[in-house]
Amino acid sequence: MRRTNRYATALLIALAAVGCGTDEEPDAYGNVETTEVVVGAETSGTLLWFASDEGDVLTRDSLVAVIDTTQLALEANVILAQQAGSQSRGTEVMRQIGALEVQRDIARRTYERTQRLFDLQAATATQLDQAERDYRVLVQQIEGARAQRETVGQETVSAGARIAQIRDRIQRSSIRNPLNGTVLATYAEAGEFVQTGQPLYRIADLDSVIVRAYLLERQLAGIRIGQRAEVSVDGGSGELEVLPGTVTWVSSRAEFTPTPIQTREERADLVFAVKIRVPNEQGVLKIGMPADVRFVAEAGSQ
Repeated sequence: MRRTNRYATALLIALAAVGCGTDEEPDAYGNVETTEVVVGAETSGTLLWFASDEGDVLTRDSLVAVIDTTQLALEANVILAQQAGSQSRGTEVMRQIGALEVQRDIARRTYERTQRLFDLQAATATQLDQAERDYRVLVQQIEGARAQRETVGQETVSAGARIAQIRDRIQRSSIRNPLNGTVLATYAEAGEFVQTGQPLYRIADLDSVIVRAYLLERQLAGIRIGQRAEVSVDGGSGELEVLPGTVTWVSSRAEFTPTPIQTREERADLVFAVKIRVPNEQGVLKIGMPADVRFVAEAGSQ
């Protein structure tokens, strides 16, 4: 009886060893991450409306927040009035130039006629000098008026540019979501005064995530961008859930093994990072979740 028990015990140990031998070590270990976008205010003002809570699923270009634009609208009205004044001054200067050009033409003819009379000794030198002076003064007045017209024109253009800038800021006061994704965190509330560049919320597309894993140098030869991979995570019931993925990036530089990653080798070994894109429509993968990676051998590579 005692010998039978010894045989039974030996058989159980052997079966356990065989069972353990069937578990393959993953090719790499990593963590789930995604590209996160922090959306901020592009103008300053009171946050009149903010419809974004953690966990909300937002579509691209959907209206998320509105910042008060009252001050911007008032500033635009002031500049519009200044622009209208500049345009009026420009019109008045053009009328002055027209009148001066008529006087200049008359003065030029008078000067030319006086010059002929002086040549015939029918006019004095004083009369000639006076006619020339009248003509030259009008020429200078026209040049000054044209310079004034140029200045007024520049003021009008500058006012137009400032109005365009304010209208752009008014448009940016309506904040639209930049991508399809899930809100991970919010940093503001409706009614708060926000500054330009202040973060409002953080969003990421969780329908497709990245598993960043690490390989030893000897493993790199068998890895290619576009290669298929299998990502395994704890399904919550003690069983591993396996999801398909695709290698999208392989680092060209080695680094020391990151602290959260455990490998079969010493932690001082240099490793290379790889990224595996994994579809996640069911939301199985969460940011920061540890994952095991097995790479699917390409046909003809064995």
